[in-house]
Amino acid sequence: MASAILREELLCSICLSTFMDPVTLRCGHNFCRVCIGRVLATQDKSGVYSCPDCRKRFRVRPAVTRNINLHNVAERFLITQQEQEEITGICCTYCVDSPVPAVRSCLHCEASLCDKHLRAHSKSAEHVLSDPSTSLEKRKCSVHKELIKYYCTQDAICICVSCSLAGEHRGHRVEMLDEASKKKKEKLTNVCKKLIAKSKETEERVQSLEERRRKAQEKAAVESMKVIALCTDIRRRVDDLEKKVLSEISRQEKEESLPLSALIHQLEIKKDELSRKMRHIEELCNMTDPLTVLQEPDTGDLCDPEEEGGGEDTGGHDKQPHDGDDLDVAVISHTLHTLCEVISGIRSGIYVEDPADILLDVTTAADNLLISDDLKTATWTEWKQNRPETAERFQDYNQVMSRRGFTSGGHYWDVEGSRSGMWMVGMCYPSIDRRGDQSLIGYNNKSWSLWRYNNQYSVRHDSKVIRLPDKISSDRVRICLDYGAGQLSFYELCDPIRHLHTFTAAFSQPLHAALRVLPPLFSDDTWITICS
Repeated sequence: MASAILREELLCSICLSTFMDPVTLRCGHNFCRVCIGRVLATQDKSGVYSCPDCRKRFRVRPAVTRNINLHNVAERFLITQQEQEEITGICCTYCVDSPVPAVRSCLHCEASLCDKHLRAHSKSAEHVLSDPSTSLEKRKCSVHKELIKYYCTQDAICICVSCSLAGEHRGHRVEMLDEASKKKKEKLTNVCKKLIAKSKETEERVQSLEERRRKAQEKAAVESMKVIALCTDIRRRVDDLEKKVLSEISRQEKEESLPLSALIHQLEIKKDELSRKMRHIEELCNMTDPLTVLQEPDTGDLCDPEEEGGGEDTGGHDKQPHDGDDLDVAVISHTLHTLCEVISGIRSGIYVEDPADILLDVTTAADNLLISDDLKTATWTEWKQNRPETAERFQDYNQVMSRRGFTSGGHYWDVEGSRSGMWMVGMCYPSIDRRGDQSLIGYNNKSWSLWRYNNQYSVRHDSKVIRLPDKISSDRVRICLDYGAGQLSFYELCDPIRHLHTFTAAFSQPLHAALRVLPPLFSDDTWITICS
């Protein structure tokens, strides 16, 4: 009891094994050094660190301290446990003086034997020998206390002779244990082969996804460098253009200011001269001696004839355009256009799927669906098409599947539907029912769909409906399938393109495109077409 309690105290809460090189966090909890290192490494991505036991958060990655005392206790415990396991091995039942390893066990005597006692043991048929075992009672029937020798194939249980002859298994088909064991081993071998094939297939998918992830990372790095280079170039050119424009503004300001300053100086001198003459005239007007007034020159002579009627030069200069500035603006505009193209490409995703050529399979089309000659458009019609009723054809709902199914890779295609009425686009397994409610796309676990009705989108899978909040702004939808990653996404082809919903599932069968159109509410036809 005490040993079990001690063992629980010495277990790492992450790996659930006895501590190996235990370390302590600041909160006081202990973990294996390797275990807590892995946890903290995963938390590096989010930048939020916490103790796996008490969930205490740390602002920075917490330092760990080696717990020497706990390390010594855990090491002593492991050594003691190994010694006890060696002592409690299967020993000979008859060697009471000292434990001797047993080599065989007798099912009849319910005893284990060493080499010495095995040689003296009875050789009769009823004394059945087996590999050493501590649970010999399990080799006997719990009802009749006889050796289990047969296997009842009807009840799939091991039985004794009495069970077969007079017990509840009387009259059932039985087999010898060796024969039944051989058959089960063959069956397990076949199961193992299938598991190996499945494991190999899973490994190949993992390798494929890892390769795609590597390519996505490489493409992301290239696109990032391209954007950084473009933005750096734009900033440099804008800075250069700013300096040039400011310099040009300063130059023009100087060209305008210098002649104006000279003209202002000349006018100030003229203003002073006029003031002086005005004062002289006022003095003459105030004189009382007529002789002095008359001897002064006339007032017209006091004015400078060169100044009268003279025009002033404004100092204006013809401005010549600078071709270099216009060139810088054109280059920046071109660079910005290139950056917009890169951003537009990024919006479509790092991993680019292959455009899929989808053709509708008329053999699956319901009788009220009119399929176009190019196998791209499905239109509801009230006139029956009188198609033969087959196991492949949808009977109760106006649906149709594509000819092609996808089992790997990434693919996308676009559809356009009528503005009026209700239509659906999605994907399904070929094993989907063709009759009844389970044949409706999106109402079972074999199909996924996007529905459009009354200016609203909704997605459906296995009868679960999710109504999307945004209103419809375009009649075109893009469907993107990433089979290996288990993702089916829907986008509305507006400007910019808008993500609607992504289903995530472990796809196990080929996926076919599926369409459905409902009868129109008004006179317009309801249709949906696959865009080329």
